[in-house]
Amino acid sequence: MENSVVVTTRLDRETTDLVDRVASVGGHSRSRFVAMAVTEAAKREAAFLAFVQEGIDDLDAGRTVPHETVMAELDAMIAKHEARCRD
Repeated sequence: MENSVVVTTRLDRETTDLVDRVASVGGHSRSRFVAMAVTEAAKREAAFLAFVQEGIDDLDAGRTVPHETVMAELDAMIAKHEARCRD
């Protein structure tokens, strides 16, 4: 791995055994599996944080919908669905 760094962590025996089993089935070393897992977890967390920031930015810019409006739209959708189910 180019430009890689070593990261050390402690895992309990149960988790280590699980990592070893899953890595083995996938044909990976423990180290490779953990690196892939950390990469994917970091990407998911970064995407979530970007999603949250987008909401904060919308709030700051005043791009909001009043609660009552949202609830009225949901109530209308539910009523429409319930009417379809009765027919």
